[in-house]
Amino acid sequence: MSAGLPSPLAEVNVGVPAHLRDLTDRARTYVEAASSANTRRAYASDWKHFTAWCRRQNLAPLPPDPETIGLYITACASGASERGAKPNGVSTIERRLAAIGWNCTQRGMVLDRKDRAIATVMAGIRNTHAAPPRQKEALLPEDLMAMLETLDRGTLRGLRDRAMLLIGFAGGLRRSEITGLDLGRDQTEDGRGWIEMLDKGLLVTLRGKTGWREVEIGRGSSDATCPVTAVETWIKFAKLAKGPLFRRVTGKGKNVGPDRLGDQEVARLVKRTALAAGVRGDLSEADRENLFAGHSLRAGLASSAEVDERYVQKQLGHASAEMTRKYQRRRDRFRVNLTKAAGL
Repeated sequence: MSAGLPSPLAEVNVGVPAHLRDLTDRARTYVEAASSANTRRAYASDWKHFTAWCRRQNLAPLPPDPETIGLYITACASGASERGAKPNGVSTIERRLAAIGWNCTQRGMVLDRKDRAIATVMAGIRNTHAAPPRQKEALLPEDLMAMLETLDRGTLRGLRDRAMLLIGFAGGLRRSEITGLDLGRDQTEDGRGWIEMLDKGLLVTLRGKTGWREVEIGRGSSDATCPVTAVETWIKFAKLAKGPLFRRVTGKGKNVGPDRLGDQEVARLVKRTALAAGVRGDLSEADRENLFAGHSLRAGLASSAEVDERYVQKQLGHASAEMTRKYQRRRDRFRVNLTKAAGL
C-alpha cells in the first residue's frame, strides 16, 4: 500500500493459518481498490504534512484531537503550516481534513469533523477565503486540429499522442480514464476499462467515479481527425495485442515498452501541444500554461457538441445536468429567458 496509508489489515498475526493470510492479502487489495491511486497519493502526502506539523508543535497527531486539528487548518489557511509556505486554498484544506479522517478510520479511530473546534474554524475559512473555482480552458475542435498538427505522424510517440488527444476529446474522458484503458477486458489488474473495435466506431467500457459506463466514440468525417482511425493506427504500428493501450515509447522513440502511461502524461501532452499550436496566443506563455490540462478535452467536447444536453451528460458520465453545464464553457446561458417568460 502507498506510504503513509495504513491498512486495517496491515498487521497479520503470525499464528493465522496460511489460507487466512491469503484472504488477508486479498482483502488488502480490495482496500486499495476502494480509492484511486491519485487519492491515495494525495492522502499520503496530506497525512505526512499533518504529522510533520504536529511534531514541530510538540503535539500528538493521534488520537485525533479536534482542537489540534482546528489549529492545523488555521495554520494551513494562514500560510503558517511550515516555513515559507503559502496559504492553502479551501479545497486543499478540505482534502487535508478528509485525509486525516481517512487515516483515523483506518486505525479504528473516529474524527468528528462536526466538532465546533473544527466545523466553526472551517466555516470561517470558507467565508474568508472561498473563491469561485478556476476552470480550465475548453479546447474547441479548431484548437484540437491545430494541436494535432504539432505532432509528428512519422513517429510512434506522435501516433500515440495523436490517439490520446482524439479519444480523450471525442470520448469526453478524464485523464485517468484515457491512460487506464486496456486492449480488452480483464487483461490487467490496474486497468480502468477497455476498448472494443466495431464497424461504426469504438466502444469504451469504463469504471469511473459514478460506476461502470459505456462510451460510444463514432468514426469521424475525415481520417485525419477520426479518433477511431487514430487508435487503430497506433495499435497497428505499436504492434499491440494485449495489455495497456497507451504505453511509454522507449529507445529514442523506436520501441514501445510494456508499462502503462501515468495520467499526468495527458496533462503534459495537452499543455505542450496547446502551447506549440499557439492556442490563446493573446496571453502570455505563463498564463497559457495554467489554462490547459486534461480537463480541457472534456470541457471542449461539452462546449462544442451541438446535441441534446442529455447525450453530453451521458458521455461525460455526470450524475446531474448541472455538473455537465459547468463544463459547457461557451453555452448560451440565456437560451431560456425567464424574464420574458414572466411577461417583462
